[in-house]
Amino acid sequence: MTATTTVPATEKAIRTESADGVCTITFNRPDKYNAINDAFSTELLEALKQAERDPAVRVIILTGEGKAFCSGQDLGDLKEKYKPGYVPHLGDDLRRRYNPIILKMAMMDKPIIAAVNGVAAGAGCSLALACDMRVASQEASFIEVFINVGLVPDSASTWFLPRLVGLGKAMELCCTGSKVPADEALQLGLVNRVVDPGSLMSETLTLAKKLASLPARGIALTKKLLRESFESTLEQQLEAEAYAQETAAKTEDHFEGVMAFIEKRKPAFKGR
Repeated sequence: MTATTTVPATEKAIRTESADGVCTITFNRPDKYNAINDAFSTELLEALKQAERDPAVRVIILTGEGKAFCSGQDLGDLKEKYKPGYVPHLGDDLRRRYNPIILKMAMMDKPIIAAVNGVAAGAGCSLALACDMRVASQEASFIEVFINVGLVPDSASTWFLPRLVGLGKAMELCCTGSKVPADEALQLGLVNRVVDPGSLMSETLTLAKKLASLPARGIALTKKLLRESFESTLEQQLEAEAYAQETAAKTEDHFEGVMAFIEKRKPAFKGR
């Protein structure tokens, strides 16, 4: 008898799992502290697109395998490039690999929660900031590390961070590269809640399932209103609310919510 051996497929940089209306996207390069390489960025964008298309998915969670959430760009990939005479074109790299991910996260209807299990540095911090909510482990930390290599924050850190912590604090964090531990991040409004490391995923899943049980269209319209509020005048925002409310009022979930209130029962929302 001849023994057969199954050769395992190459481990993917991104792992996904869906259940109960929640898609969990896990950064899966723990030996590299989930640093971002070409495979990572390509697979992450595709995972986001698939979750967006899947009607069974109502909420998305981003988290990291191992000790880190995401340590940013994999600088190991640059060793062969950075030699005397080399001229980097990082702007092109951002437009090609990073910006499409951030835009997809911000523009999709479905809410995204970051379950920050460890360090979120550089573009990894940007990924956490681009999520709609952040649940942090006590072991989590946030670092705008770009200045330490003579660069500027990218992947929309300069857009999200001042909106979360204010301009002055954002300037301090970006220009000093200071590490922000989880408890300080909570005080600054950088995260929504801080939990014990052992309960990070269960707490995040509880929040995600709560969101998944609510009217999907109402949540999508709310996300859009809040995202666009910083760019609107008061008059424009009032009109945007009126338009969104007109849309929400025509959904089956609105009717179900009203009828459940009248009939004194728990609503059964269907996402329509």
